[in-house]
Amino acid sequence: MAIHILVVDDDTAITDSMCEFVEAAGYRSFAATNAYDAIKILEQNTVHIVITDIMMSGMNGLELTDQIKKNYSADVIVMTGYSADYSYEEAINKGASDFVFKPIRFEELLLRLKRVLNERKLSEERSEMMKKLNRLATTDGLTKLYNSRTFYNHLESEADRAARYKRPLSMLFLDIDHFKKFNDTYGHLQGDKVLIRISEIIISCLRGLDTAYRYGGEEFTILLPETVGKEAGTVANRIRNAIEKEKFKPQDGDSVMVTISIGATQFNPNEEMSSFIQRSDRAMYMSKQNGRNRVTTLLDADSSMPEPA
Repeated sequence: MAIHILVVDDDTAITDSMCEFVEAAGYRSFAATNAYDAIKILEQNTVHIVITDIMMSGMNGLELTDQIKKNYSADVIVMTGYSADYSYEEAINKGASDFVFKPIRFEELLLRLKRVLNERKLSEERSEMMKKLNRLATTDGLTKLYNSRTFYNHLESEADRAARYKRPLSMLFLDIDHFKKFNDTYGHLQGDKVLIRISEIIISCLRGLDTAYRYGGEEFTILLPETVGKEAGTVANRIRNAIEKEKFKPQDGDSVMVTISIGATQFNPNEEMSSFIQRSDRAMYMSKQNGRNRVTTLLDADSSMPEPA
């Protein structure tokens, strides 16, 4: 990928010579004679490093640096011929990555450019590594759904929001029917394929604000913000129907139907999280006891609404 460098100086002789040097060093260049034109270039192009003079009319170089660090992803090298007026510390405190004095020695500038680019690359690699580690910590490696630890964190946040703003929150608890028998018959590799496909079907049936989790083994949970219990039952049946229609082929010639049992329940303000989870789990087991491949909506400890398969 080409590296783009923006040179900002109100002296066109300086911008011309520096852009020529930047191009000769193998980079792409832009030039601006004031901070406002520089911002326009940043808005319209990908810029990796901005080299800016401090002393400019209107917005000066330090003010430009502050704007860049707040609104854009570019690194900044500040240059000045007025070493007594501005310090290295001032430039760094504004977010600059380096500071050079005029007259610019191009050999020195090239070394500083390479150092800033190397640090930028290391920072991007570190950021990507942290994102990967975060994904590993919050998602299930097989299904790519959120894991159970993340479920508890999200549940606490969603329940707190529902109670504070008096908004509905529902949960689905799902379990694959006879999954042990499937694994025993066709092997765990085929069982993993079922888990992956069911996860994909679940996601396809949800809205953007809903979140799905692999709770453990063949169990899944789903949080449905802004959803009352009856609506949660409708979502559950949509998922159940979609999975029932899916044909799995663990062996040549075999076409196997996999079904799920689902429990749906709505959060009651001021109840404990454990009570909410247990009620959803109990509703799911009621679906299993009533023949599997069905949805049971359990609004409180004593009432249930079995849905037809």
